[in-house]
Amino acid sequence: MTVRMTHVLIVKILFTILAWALPMLLAPSALFALLGMPVPDPLLFLRMLGIAFLALLVVYIDGFRKARRGEFPFVTVLAGIVSNGGISALLLYSGVTGLWSQWGCAAQVFMWGSAVVAAIITIGFAIGRADEPTNSASTIDIPSSGTHQ
Repeated sequence: MTVRMTHVLIVKILFTILAWALPMLLAPSALFALLGMPVPDPLLFLRMLGIAFLALLVVYIDGFRKARRGEFPFVTVLAGIVSNGGISALLLYSGVTGLWSQWGCAAQVFMWGSAVVAAIITIGFAIGRADEPTNSASTIDIPSSGTHQ
C-alpha cells in the first residue's frame, strides 16, 4: 500500500487546526477546567504556542501544494517528523509516567488521542510518497566536480 503525502498532510493540517492551533489560540480558560485539565496560567504562553502551530501550518500547506504537483516536500517532511515525532514521544512518556492520570476523562482521552494521532502522522511522513514523483534526488542530474570548466 502506498501512503500518499497529500493524505498525510490533509490529516496533519486538519488535526493541527482543530485539535491544537484553534483551541490554543481561542479557548477560554474555563474550557480547560470543564475538560478536567489544569488551567494554563498565564494563557499567554498557550497563545504563543498556538501561533507557533499556525506557523507550522504554513509549512504543511506548502508541502501539500508541492506533493500535489508531484514534488517531494523534503523540508515539510523533516519538520513533520521532528514536530510530530517529538510531540508523540513527549505525550507518550507523559502518559506512561502518569502526568495526567489525575485529570478528567475527557482531558486524558484528548492527550492519549493526540499522542496516537501524532505517532501515526510521524509514520506517515516517514513512509509517504509524493502523488506522482517527478523530482527526486535519484533523477536529478548533478554534475560531478570534475566536469566544471
